[in-house]
Amino acid sequence: QVQLVESGGGLVQAGGSLRLSCAASGRTFSNYNMGWFRQAPGKEREFVAAISWSGSSTDYTDSVKGRFTISRDNAKNTVYLQMNSLKPEDTAVYYCAAVLTVVAGWVDRRKEFLYDYWGQGTQVTVSS
Repeated sequence: QVQLVESGGGLVQAGGSLRLSCAASGRTFSNYNMGWFRQAPGKEREFVAAISWSGSSTDYTDSVKGRFTISRDNAKNTVYLQMNSLKPEDTAVYYCAAVLTVVAGWVDRRKEFLYDYWGQGTQVTVSS
């Protein structure tokens, strides 16, 4: 079992920045690829970003490329999502998720259904 706890959400004006954190406990953190997903009101949950177990590979959905940065610190069992130049359309509940590398390789990083463990989510609201 892996427990994930997100933090860092809040209310910010358009153009502002937030840094989300996701603290993991329970298993060897470096055995997991990590992802961030988000769900806006009335919409399905969508992929935002992913980072490989070593941190050497990252991936972003097109709408956040150049504005968001995913990173991880395996010594601290934490993954981060730095969000800059926020837009009202970024408003959503943000979730971090973990998947064992032996279950789903990097090629499957965007497949939500493969992620085994999820945090409770943190609300991000961007005002115009």
